Amino acid sequence: GDRMWHFAVSVFLVELYGNSLLLTAVYGLVVAGSVLLLGAIIGDWVDKNSRLKVAQTSLVVQNASVILCGIILMIVFLFKTQLLTLYHGWLLTVCYILVITIANIANLASTATAITIQRDWIVVVAGEDRSKLADMNATIRRIDQLTNILAPMAVGQIMTYGSPMIGCGFISGWNLMSMCVEYLLLWKVYQKTPTLALKSAKVEESELKQLNVKTESDMKPAEGVQLIVEKDVTGFEPQQEKEVSCTARIAEPFITFRDGWVAYYNQPVFLAGMGLAFLYMTVLGFDCITTGYAYTQGLSGSVLSLLMGASAITGIMGTVAFTWLRRKCGLIRTGLISGVAQFACLILCAISVFMPGSPLDLTVSPFADISARLFENDPLPTIASPEDKPEMFFATGMPNLLNGSTTPTNSDPEMSPEPVPLISVSLLFAGVIAARVGLWSFDLTVTQLLQENVVESERGIINGVQNSMNYLLDLLHFIMVILAPNPEAFGLLVLISVSFVAMGHIMYFRFAQKSLGKQLFVCCTPDPKTVSDSSPPGNTSTV
Repeated sequence: GDRMWHFAVSVFLVELYGNSLLLTAVYGLVVAGSVLLLGAIIGDWVDKNSRLKVAQTSLVVQNASVILCGIILMIVFLFKTQLLTLYHGWLLTVCYILVITIANIANLASTATAITIQRDWIVVVAGEDRSKLADMNATIRRIDQLTNILAPMAVGQIMTYGSPMIGCGFISGWNLMSMCVEYLLLWKVYQKTPTLALKSAKVEESELKQLNVKTESDMKPAEGVQLIVEKDVTGFEPQQEKEVSCTARIAEPFITFRDGWVAYYNQPVFLAGMGLAFLYMTVLGFDCITTGYAYTQGLSGSVLSLLMGASAITGIMGTVAFTWLRRKCGLIRTGLISGVAQFACLILCAISVFMPGSPLDLTVSPFADISARLFENDPLPTIASPEDKPEMFFATGMPNLLNGSTTPTNSDPEMSPEPVPLISVSLLFAGVIAARVGLWSFDLTVTQLLQENVVESERGIINGVQNSMNYLLDLLHFIMVILAPNPEAFGLLVLISVSFVAMGHIMYFRFAQKSLGKQLFVCCTPDPKTVSDSSPPGNTSTV
């Protein structure tokens, strides 16, 4: 249900706003900005409350928000003409704002659900068995990859053969049913795993303090709990809560935000987390940007769907490679090998920028499109402009080549293309698809490093900050595209993306070097023991 909604909400917003991407862009910025600002606060809330309460609350809020959004969208689709005339269209604008706001709440609740289930529950269920933890992580990722394929297909078929309104109703009904099923499954898992009811001293002591049944001698935090935990535990007297001023309550979220980022920086796996975040600063994925570029290069929708299917298959292969490499070489070396594999595949993308068929043109300013829209009155030339033959070559020649013809619709002999335009885009997507093996294996490596080396009382806030870092780099990559949106500049964006991926893996290499030292390149040996809970904050001891 969550995957269907993530796919459908952008389509619904485009349909509502007359095939414009404005509402979709606003929604994307709101979502990224919200997680960036509230990631640490959401994680702190996960840490301070019982596991079952967090899981159930976030699940209900997420699904209820999606259901409410679906109902509002159905009303808008049904009565859009009437809404346009009421109050000069302001009522329709209010509906747009409501949809984006509630959809953002659903995304924040989804973030909380992911943190508590995928970063906390799974660690407790696996216990001390690291191999079991790795297998569970890989299984969850495979399910995620499959739902990424099946969910858009289901919604797409319903909207194609039905209507957007029917699609809204289907998603709302599906989320209502899935919420009940997921709620029961969470309860079953919680009942079968008694250790889920036991949380760190941070939560238990806070709750018992409120009941005045804890003595002061029991208030000391466990060793290894970092500064932010000590601050929360020691300052939780009921009398002090009554004396907290309004100013202090207002400042509390900001203090949590600051302490969360400080705690994240002090983690021994900080460089590994930063390395993963840097991989989000890329246009080399199957998002709207890369697929939009593919359309300008003449690839059809059917070809793109096949490429996306191949990408999902290589992603699943990456989860299999992760479990095999971890058993053979250890967890940290698995991340190193995965990073090298991903970067090696992305070299093909860098090479594609300079191959025949690439629209890269250094004589065209990357900011030409945005400057023309902001400061000039003349309309921008289209790709099929008669004065601009090279762009027409790329836009019209390739579809004919895909259909098996080497003769374009234009009979001008100077415009007769050869099969070379496919070389650049083929290399680009070959690199992107092949890199998914290393990407998902690396992602699972960093995920497990965070699970194993972050103390239980800080799992929520640290993973919340990690999500914020991921969204920050993702937001920067969208800003980069907004500043240089023309196809001639896409080659530069590819090179920048490959550079950021390289920087991310350099950070991980530095982390691995600090952790394993001279044993880094000695394969087929188990990793040294993970950071113990008694390690002091900020200690970069062996992982």
